[in-house]
Amino acid sequence: MTEKIETVARNMRLTDNVREYVEKKASKLERYLQEIDEVRVELSHVKSARSAQDRQVAQITVHGKGFILRTEERADDIHAAFDAALDKMQRQVDRYKGKHYRGRGDGRTAAEVAGEEELPLDETGELLPLIGRRKKFIILPMTEDEAVEQMRLLGHDNFFIFFNADQNSIQVLYRRRNGTYGLIEPVIG
Repeated sequence: MTEKIETVARNMRLTDNVREYVEKKASKLERYLQEIDEVRVELSHVKSARSAQDRQVAQITVHGKGFILRTEERADDIHAAFDAALDKMQRQVDRYKGKHYRGRGDGRTAAEVAGEEELPLDETGELLPLIGRRKKFIILPMTEDEAVEQMRLLGHDNFFIFFNADQNSIQVLYRRRNGTYGLIEPVIG
């Protein structure tokens, strides 16, 4: 049996009906992976969501020895958001198990199996390169505020790469779901 299932509600009242529904379904995750120590389910209502269909948010975090898996889904109904997040978590658990538990079982080495990998071919049967396109562009030094303005002007919805003049480094600006911006600052490790 899973050690612990914790259900938390933010900006909404957690009814006994919803709690029982969540705990009953979340307890079935152990069928997929026995090493689960804790399942944390966070249910929330986001009033400021752009769409009414994104207001109910279900986030599931699964802790185990040596792994953490997390999913988040949004819907107009808390049950639908939780069910979608649970489906996504089951796929993540399957993917995790596939990478960590399933062996080939046929005695072949990893190099032999890697050699069998299907490679992309063009119409004539020639091997296509793994990197399908390279793009170069000029990066001008700018501040974070100028980068936000430039991102808006260019109509880039997802991300914008720029040279931060204040910090003397290349950074990536991206738009978050809630409409704010995030900044990735690469550091050489």
